[in-house]
Amino acid sequence: MKHGKKYVDSSKLVDRATLYDTKDALDIAVQTGKAKFDETVEVHVRLGVDSRHADQQVRGAIVLPHGTGKTVRVLVFCKPEKAQAATDAGAEFVGAEDMVAKVQGGWMDFDVVIASPDMMGLVGRLGKVLGPRGLMPNPKAGTVTPDVAKAVTEAKAGKIEYRLDKTNIIHCPLGKVSFGQEKLQENFDALLGAILKAKPAATKGQYIRSCVVATTMGPGIKINPNKLISA
Repeated sequence: MKHGKKYVDSSKLVDRATLYDTKDALDIAVQTGKAKFDETVEVHVRLGVDSRHADQQVRGAIVLPHGTGKTVRVLVFCKPEKAQAATDAGAEFVGAEDMVAKVQGGWMDFDVVIASPDMMGLVGRLGKVLGPRGLMPNPKAGTVTPDVAKAVTEAKAGKIEYRLDKTNIIHCPLGKVSFGQEKLQENFDALLGAILKAKPAATKGQYIRSCVVATTMGPGIKINPNKLISA
């Protein structure tokens, strides 16, 4: 695969054979963010678990100290008596059957979906649409809750969900290049702490197998997983 000049220049800042400390990795990531837009810094953590087993699932949500830097569009499914509170909290879209029909018709102009528990029978119809995109409301992520207004506030503040994909890797945004190393570090530490706390009891061997940070358009930078475990 042929890469552009900016990617090639950024790659020169990274020693592929080195496992960096988190601080150094994030500092390099900020330096590699050379695109004309404010790139997102992402982290990819591979865990020593098997997501095929229910007792080895790792999933949860956390509000990052500095948010993600992304403008989040929130869709809320709730009964009319909670609609105004959701709107006041900042939800762009609020509804019930009308919104289900709209999504079924192909509309996807939202980033987070929140639902009150009494709406899940209705929202369940959208499982095949929302599920593959990681947008299906879930109690563990705090997106199925009686307090939809609180959930909207948290989503707007930068709450993110972390969960394993089929290859046992967690992919999450840490923030924007413009945040700088220190704010990205604080977001990273908060996320890592949550992942470590969520370690399944059934886990055997090394829990964090690898960790890589990268900007949207930049090269991957490897972090020493052994230092993360002892952190």
